[in-house]
Amino acid sequence: MTLPDTAANPAGADRTFQVDLRGLVDLLSHHLYSSPRVYLRELLQNAVDALTARRGLAPDAPADAFGIRLYADGSVVRVEDDGVGLTEADVHSFLATIGRSSKRAERIAEQRADFIGQFGIGLLSCFLVADEIHVLSRSARTPDAPAVEWRGRGDGSYTVRALPASARPRPGTTVTLTPRADTGEWTRPAQVHALARHFGSLLRHPVTFGDGTGGQDVAVNPEPAPWARTYPTPGSRSRALAAYGEGVFGFTPLDTIELDLPAVGLKGIACVLPEAVPAGRRHGHRVHVKGMLLSEQAEELLPEWAFFVRCVIDAESLRPTASRESLYEDDTLAAVRDALADRLRDWIARAAASDPDLLGRFLQAHHLAVKSLAVHDDEILRMLLPWLPFETTDGHTTLDEFARTHRTVLVTSSVEEFRQVAAIASAAGLGVVNGGYTYDRELVHRLPEIRPEVSVADLDPATLTAHLDPVDRETELAAVAYLALARDALAVFDCDVALRTFQPASAPALLVDSREARHERTRSQLAREQEGGVWGDILGALRQEAPRAQLILNQLNPLVRAAVTIEEPELARTSAEALYGQAALLSRRPLRPAESSLINRSFLDLLAHALRKDS
Repeated sequence: MTLPDTAANPAGADRTFQVDLRGLVDLLSHHLYSSPRVYLRELLQNAVDALTARRGLAPDAPADAFGIRLYADGSVVRVEDDGVGLTEADVHSFLATIGRSSKRAERIAEQRADFIGQFGIGLLSCFLVADEIHVLSRSARTPDAPAVEWRGRGDGSYTVRALPASARPRPGTTVTLTPRADTGEWTRPAQVHALARHFGSLLRHPVTFGDGTGGQDVAVNPEPAPWARTYPTPGSRSRALAAYGEGVFGFTPLDTIELDLPAVGLKGIACVLPEAVPAGRRHGHRVHVKGMLLSEQAEELLPEWAFFVRCVIDAESLRPTASRESLYEDDTLAAVRDALADRLRDWIARAAASDPDLLGRFLQAHHLAVKSLAVHDDEILRMLLPWLPFETTDGHTTLDEFARTHRTVLVTSSVEEFRQVAAIASAAGLGVVNGGYTYDRELVHRLPEIRPEVSVADLDPATLTAHLDPVDRETELAAVAYLALARDALAVFDCDVALRTFQPASAPALLVDSREARHERTRSQLAREQEGGVWGDILGALRQEAPRAQLILNQLNPLVRAAVTIEEPELARTSAEALYGQAALLSRRPLRPAESSLINRSFLDLLAHALRKDS
């Protein structure tokens, strides 16, 4: 161990961090970026920012006076621009100091919003594909400025030398990379051209590509963004935007929504997905900043409920993160997200007002997204709630259709509760909506806000049983013995047994039981098991009279009419257990282990009885 030199560094004196440049280069170039392909984006970005600064020196120059030229022939990759260039002092200050950016220099600090990058580390991405970066630059700020050559290596070392102006006759910068042997997939001519189109198709400066084969250079971005072009008719514009969206995302949009937020310089389109997507799944959006592709998976651009669209946008004022692969979460992004959400609401409102066919196709595919929005947006609620589909005792229908035949709407609290009662409620003429799906119960309860003549109430088991007809006294007296045996057999499940008549006659039994009631019985049972302990005292204090489940046998069903006449006690108990098990299965709720065991045992007992009888 080497002790510090206390004479050279007295106690309390400031010290300077010792930086391992090779390690820092490796960290930034291999861990900041998601893929080696971003090296070309960073080179394009630096070129675009240099052109932006050059345009500030010559604002009256023609639009195509300054451009970017790419070259790749398999042995080198070269990016040349007609930008502002660098002096020798600039090279030492900006290329050799990690984290410092010329875009943050004091002389242009007030203009830095015009630049894409502000972090001064993008050039390091070139070390993902090459071991050395060669930069040749000449400043446009000084007419007789010499050319400057900078060579940076992956070990953190670099060299700088001044060259005659003839080494680069025109101002600008050329960056040349000699790819490593293992990075051919990112530096082959066809791949460089594809990456240039991928990242730079919307850039506002002319970009060309050449591969050294002697052919003419080709334009990377021959046309402006589709929303920036002029079209002869609104219809042709809509078709062009839809075709662009299909080319980008690979699906034919149900519709395209133009996005325009002048305050932040944002333009683009939102493509409405033609098919439903899983609830909560958020698609990434394609975000360009000043024409440069930033991300294809920017989830933070829209609120969570807007998962029915995918967007392509180009913005001026959104800030990229250091890796320039996502957006920086700030007040501007929050305001943009809110404004884009308003644009989507406006589109829904226009479809509801003027294009019912489009609205119907949209709701058929994306009703869940609209439901999630309607919960929090009163305007959307009033506009679309009557048109949203729900599962009801009349089938899948809209609330508007359902309310025409049912002035009293009952809503269940769970899917299993709806499945238990749907057939019987329908036969009894009750209008029941399945409120077990996300948002549905809350939305159905708000129906009277739009249809004051309709009342909505939660379905109470007593409401349903009140609509089941009692049996005559003689029939009930004849079934007393069977019902007593059935209650005894099902006591372990806290289940009462009753005899009624109801439609459809094909249903032998109805199990009326709620999730809340089962939870309450489970808690009460736990309290009984813990009697005398501290935990038992706590549960005992919370204990309520646990509501019992109810197995309602249907006297109209032939099987039930035969069962209530069984005189053999064990067979009567087994038949009651089998009826309970069948009703529990029809409810399609999760079975408890004891119920699964009961179903298996009753089936085997009935089978054994039938075999004994036949023999």
